[in-house]
Amino acid sequence: MWIANGWKDYEVLDTSSGDKLERWGAYILRRPDPQVIWNTPMDARWRKLNGHYHRSAKGGGSWEFFDLPEQWTISYPLAVHPLTFNLKPFSFKHTGLFPEQAANWDWFSEKIRNANRPIRVLNLFAYTGGATIAAAAAGASVTHVDASKGMVSWAKENAISSGLGEAPIRWIVDDCVKFVEREIRRGKQYDAIIMDPPSYGRGPKGEIWKIEEKIHPLVSLCTQLLSDEPLFFLINSYTTGLQPAVLAYLLSLELSKWDGHVTADEIGLPVTGNGLVLPCGASGRWER
Repeated sequence: MWIANGWKDYEVLDTSSGDKLERWGAYILRRPDPQVIWNTPMDARWRKLNGHYHRSAKGGGSWEFFDLPEQWTISYPLAVHPLTFNLKPFSFKHTGLFPEQAANWDWFSEKIRNANRPIRVLNLFAYTGGATIAAAAAGASVTHVDASKGMVSWAKENAISSGLGEAPIRWIVDDCVKFVEREIRRGKQYDAIIMDPPSYGRGPKGEIWKIEEKIHPLVSLCTQLLSDEPLFFLINSYTTGLQPAVLAYLLSLELSKWDGHVTADEIGLPVTGNGLVLPCGASGRWER
């Protein structure tokens, strides 16, 4: 498992009863987690909350706040450059950041830094820009694509907070598949591709995305954008059916024309209360 164990401003304190107890800087949040299927004793820390997301039996849920600001920041000590993220609780338990992805930021930022050549990165389903600003911090030029205008604006704020407001980042609000198709027609090329597709979603014009149906065609399309000497290809998945071996198989099929190798594994976060690791999805990596 690839473990995001470099955080100072974030930690999973404990897990129990379908929830995880987290510290985000100075604030403690309790949020649901589908991987937490155990019921273990809850100590006094569970009663000192700044925010609690309550699940609803009808689906979704709502936040309950206790002395929590509308927005605050935390930082991640990326080796090449510290990153700062703007957080705010919003729909369906999210805060605007998936801290387990730091395991991937560490990996590809080192690859970019050690490439000793200009690297062009395409980040699809780029959300609030964690991977985008990590790649930019390492020296890459990045094209950031997400269907949500609000998420792209949030990502720009994170870049500015990280001191990367002038970095070579293209900010694109678009359906990812349609953008890739247009880039192919334009003859554009990238040295690295990152994608973090949702299980289900809709594009800005109502385009329906179902990952089981769309992921393979998209990866195949993306290979048409790769340069003659690609550096890496990263796929993240939070979809239960897409296990690490599935991601490895997919990458091995579609990138066989380039010399490189594929690895895939779960990603996770350490739990400080018991020394265990909470699984948080899967990643597949192809690298030259």
